[in-house]
Amino acid sequence: MMYIGIDLGTSALKLLLVDDMGRVLNEVSREYPIRFPRPGWSEQDPADWWGAVLSGVPELVKDVDASGIRAVGLGGQMHGLVALDGDDRIIRPAILWNDGRTAGQVEYLNGTVGRGALSEYTANIAFAGFTAPKLMWMRENEPEDFKRIAKIMLPKDYIVYKLTGVHATDYSDASGTLLLDVKNRRWSKEMLDICGVSEEQLPTLYESFRSVGTLKPDVAAALGLPADVTVCAGAGDNAAAAVGTGTVGDGGCNISLGTSGTVFIASDKFRVDPMNAIHSFAHADGGYHLMGCMLSAASCNRWWMDILSAGGDFAGEQAGISKLGRNHVFFLPYLMGERSPINDTNARGTFTGLTMDTTRADMTQAVLEGVAFAIRDSVEVAKSLGIAVPRSRLCGGGAKSPLWREILANVLGIPLDMVATEQGPGYGGAILAMVSDGRYPSVSRACEELVTVSSTTWPEPELTALYEERYTRFRRIYPAMRELFSALV
Repeated sequence: MMYIGIDLGTSALKLLLVDDMGRVLNEVSREYPIRFPRPGWSEQDPADWWGAVLSGVPELVKDVDASGIRAVGLGGQMHGLVALDGDDRIIRPAILWNDGRTAGQVEYLNGTVGRGALSEYTANIAFAGFTAPKLMWMRENEPEDFKRIAKIMLPKDYIVYKLTGVHATDYSDASGTLLLDVKNRRWSKEMLDICGVSEEQLPTLYESFRSVGTLKPDVAAALGLPADVTVCAGAGDNAAAAVGTGTVGDGGCNISLGTSGTVFIASDKFRVDPMNAIHSFAHADGGYHLMGCMLSAASCNRWWMDILSAGGDFAGEQAGISKLGRNHVFFLPYLMGERSPINDTNARGTFTGLTMDTTRADMTQAVLEGVAFAIRDSVEVAKSLGIAVPRSRLCGGGAKSPLWREILANVLGIPLDMVATEQGPGYGGAILAMVSDGRYPSVSRACEELVTVSSTTWPEPELTALYEERYTRFRRIYPAMRELFSALV
């Protein structure tokens, strides 16, 4: 038996073919464009995602007997607004998770509706990337298109729809819309009224590991798959990555160094940060999780590498870095504004502490350290809630860098575990597909059998002490810059 895991990322679609023992048999990637029509805006054409599926899946399965493929599971970029009309046609480009155009709507929701009310309705407050503020923006700025909306979907749900013809979503992804009553796992009537939409416009809610249907016959033929292949609801990319790293059950932590950066803490019980600095979402294993999300993580390093040289020699640029914990340059990684824990769409990236003897290596190191410090900000919020974080799993493209792993382990002062299969959301999607097919009785059981740790990066006491002092200084920079950022917009 074989299963397909799909990771619908921001820059590319990644496909995995996995057997029922968890071994990756093949992988295929398809890139697609991201558009920035105005500063702080971020959009994609959902047709590009579907085109990547249509071209990628046949290549993925070309060397196997496709009759052995049983199910498909997805993990996908969260929060994006995909608006369909009555004929299920795309109304406008999808507004993505890292789009910052909704500052006015976020201010209205948090200020006028009130943080307390939002937290009661959804367990969260409004952030610019969430889906509900995007709907409000569309209602105010594109009213004719808003009136045409028949279905509101999230990015990976659009792919599920194209595969099966079913309008479905899962609880983990729906948690990031600000339309879901997370505690009670149902759509929030209060938030639907605020946004001016109805429950009929929203997809049906499923647990991530539940099947929503089988492939449409024409789609099965186009992909080269059997028509009885089932598709499960899947999960938001962070919940799927957590499944892929075995971060399920109670108390596990996973840190992702992807395009965005996340701190993901799994829990059997529903809980809310009273300050709402980190998110309270449903998990793909049927439980809950707390999550801090920074908008620019590995993307900061890619941005910097592209400035230094087209394409970027990541390993080469990092090879000359040796003075860990002693860098005089600081970097604020807020290239797209920031979510957790500061929730400031006006925040911007800065280099601070440049002198005539600053080197290229100093600035590269500052980028890596700035992201690590910002991740620690969310870990500190979790600690303030009495949650212990003694160690963490680590995934994402940035985690492939031994230097970045060393910096992060010492900034946090905890060991970081890398798992043997590093494909994150795609592997998590494949595991969810196995559970939906009955190969494993639960997500936790599947993770116990399939996910193993391959290496651990341990903190060093002396270096951890140096970074403790550096982090204290880092935390002073944003508060000093906050009013200036607002004035520069």
